[in-house]
Amino acid sequence: MLMKISVGFASPDLEKLTAQAVILIEADTGKVIYEKNAEEKMYPASTTKIMTTILALEKGNLNDVITVSENAAGIEGSSMELVAGDQLPMLDVLYGIMMLSGNDASIAVAEHISGSVEDFAKVMNEKAMQVGAMHTHFANSCGLPDPNHYTTAHDLARIAAYAYKNPTFKEIISTQYKTFSWREVQEPVLFENTNLLLGNYPGINGMKTGYTEAAGECLVASAERDGVNLIAVVLHCATDYRWYEAAALLDYGFEKVKMETLATKEVARTSVRVKDGESYRVKAIPQEDIRIAVMNDDRNRYALELAVPAVQAPVKKGQVVGKINILYGDGIERQIDLLAEEDVEAGFNIFAKIAGGFYDVMQWIRSVME
Repeated sequence: MLMKISVGFASPDLEKLTAQAVILIEADTGKVIYEKNAEEKMYPASTTKIMTTILALEKGNLNDVITVSENAAGIEGSSMELVAGDQLPMLDVLYGIMMLSGNDASIAVAEHISGSVEDFAKVMNEKAMQVGAMHTHFANSCGLPDPNHYTTAHDLARIAAYAYKNPTFKEIISTQYKTFSWREVQEPVLFENTNLLLGNYPGINGMKTGYTEAAGECLVASAERDGVNLIAVVLHCATDYRWYEAAALLDYGFEKVKMETLATKEVARTSVRVKDGESYRVKAIPQEDIRIAVMNDDRNRYALELAVPAVQAPVKKGQVVGKINILYGDGIERQIDLLAEEDVEAGFNIFAKIAGGFYDVMQWIRSVME
C-alpha cells in the first residue's frame, strides 16, 4: 500500500519528472497550469477507459443487462474475470472498468453499445473531436497497444475534464472499495481500485491508471480542494513514480491556483435579438456561473465578451442562443452557452419589427464607427 501523501509532500523538481509527457489543468476552465511535452503523441494504455466509461453513461442505460461474449471474456490483459455468458448490470461493469481496469468489461461494453469494438471506436473518435481532443485516435475500448491508438497528455486531460462533469462518473472513480456478485454460485468479490492515490492524497477523488510495455506507467488523477478542481496527467513514467509525480503536480496546482467568480448566472443575464418573432428579443442566462482560475496574480488578463448574433424564431426555452467568451490575454480561454429563458414564437408583430429594425441600424452604425 502506498504511504500517506501529505499536503506537504516533498515533491521532486517538476523539470525532472520521469514522465515523458505531463500536464496539469484546472478542470472547470481547462486552464493549463503546467505542462511538458503535452502535445506529443503518446500511447494512453488503460486511461482509454475514461472515454469508454463516459460514452457508456451517455449512450447506454444503467439498468441495461450486459451479456459477456466469448470475444470479451477472452481478451488479454487486466481482467474482471468475466466468462462468456455472464450477465451483469451496466453499472457493475463500469465499476469493473474503472476500478479493476477490466479489459474484458471494456470490450463487453463496447459490443453492447455499438455491436462491435470497431464501431464503438468510431463513436469514441467522434466524441474526442467534440470535446476538443483533436490529436487523439482510438482503435479499441480498453487501451491495448495499436499504432492507430494514441492521444496526447493535453487531449487526455480534455477528455478527463469532460467526463469529470458527470456525477455518476465521479461516483465511480472516487470509489476505493466495492463488493459485487454476479453469479448465483459465486461468493461476493471485493473490488479494490487500482488508483493508489485514493485515500492517500488529500482531496483526491479519482480517475484512472494505465500500463502497457509500450505506454509505460500512466496515471490521470483528479482532486478538489477549496473549490479548485485539478486534473493531472502523467504518461510513460519510470516504474512506481506515477503516484508521486501526479501528487507533485497536484501540490503545485493547489499552491498556485485560486478560483474566482466573475459573475453569477443571475448577474450575467442578458437578452438576444430575435428575427421574425412575436418579440424582438429573448431573455438569456448563462449555463453556469462565470468562474476563472487565477494564478500568479493574472486576474487583470481576463475579460468577458458577448457573442450573441441574432437568432431566428421560433426560439425554445433552454435553446442555445449565444455565447459568453472568457478572454485571457489575446485569446478565448473558454466559452459558456447562453440559454433562452423563454419561448418566442415565430410571427409578425409591428412593434417588434420596428424595434428590431432600429436595433439592426444601430448595430450597423456601431460597426462603421469601429
